[in-house]
Amino acid sequence: MRQGKISENVLKRSVLRKIKTYREEVISGAGIGKDCAILAHKEGMETVLSTTPVTAPLAELGRYAVPMALNNVAVAGAEPLGVLLALLLPEETEEAELAGLMEQVQEICNALHVDILGGHTEVTPVVREPVMTVTGVGHRDAAQAKRLSGVAAGQDIVVSKWIGLEGTARLAKCHREKLSKRFPMRMIEDAADYDRYLSIIPEAATAVKSGVCGMHDVSRGGIFAALWEMASGAGVGLNVHLKKLPVRQETIEICEYFELNPYELLSGGCLLMTAWDGEKLVMDLAGAKIPAVVVGKITDSHDRVLYHGEEKRFLDMPKTDQMYHIFQ
Repeated sequence: MRQGKISENVLKRSVLRKIKTYREEVISGAGIGKDCAILAHKEGMETVLSTTPVTAPLAELGRYAVPMALNNVAVAGAEPLGVLLALLLPEETEEAELAGLMEQVQEICNALHVDILGGHTEVTPVVREPVMTVTGVGHRDAAQAKRLSGVAAGQDIVVSKWIGLEGTARLAKCHREKLSKRFPMRMIEDAADYDRYLSIIPEAATAVKSGVCGMHDVSRGGIFAALWEMASGAGVGLNVHLKKLPVRQETIEICEYFELNPYELLSGGCLLMTAWDGEKLVMDLAGAKIPAVVVGKITDSHDRVLYHGEEKRFLDMPKTDQMYHIFQ
């Protein structure tokens, strides 16, 4: 496609035609000449916004970008309503690829019960790979939000599903041929399918009802980064047992192959939580068919301690996500 803002014909044919609006809160959404979205909220509701940029192959871009932005909205105790999309594409991008991406994004939005509210699409020589910046929009009950008391000493630390899910899925998809020289294709396909776990909206909603105190989306930098950021933001310490952190065998195998640390691997789809009664939270999540486990405790010191059997060490400040060692 040509440089610059996409033409009106391309916009109609390959973008707007793919978008469907269902939410009653949306007064005005995506359309020609519409430079903003307008939403209506009931009294007592607060607006929650989060923006995240994502780079990935065009065929998978929406699959990673949309859940990441909406996950950030959900951990604030909000119900996601929609997304705004800003898409920068390399010059060699074909219109059919754009149309396919928009179909994918709409499919994901349907599954997550949110609308595409608007955005901007442009072809530019500045980018070598597609870049999608997604702004997630949601709302929450102001009175209910006050019951999210925040992270405090004495609370249990709970982790949902498994760490390293998104990184494992991306590695399996991008390096199928290389991995197939060592691993069975069935294992690689199973790992590539981990992107079906990327939304943490269900566990966040269940956790709020269960009385969760604090939530943090585990994403770039992996579980180690998420633990540090949660503790640093609350000004607390923590004790975490490494052997209790849930990780799939496929993640371990693929990380060993690429010499990556699974604890510092992109972990979209995993939610870090704190609660006064972690076992109750785990049971409530299990009732919603979401696996979770208590992995440690928040402390009143500033020490962030990791235990591995008898071995004890301190958590370091977040490092660059392990994915960048592969795709740099």
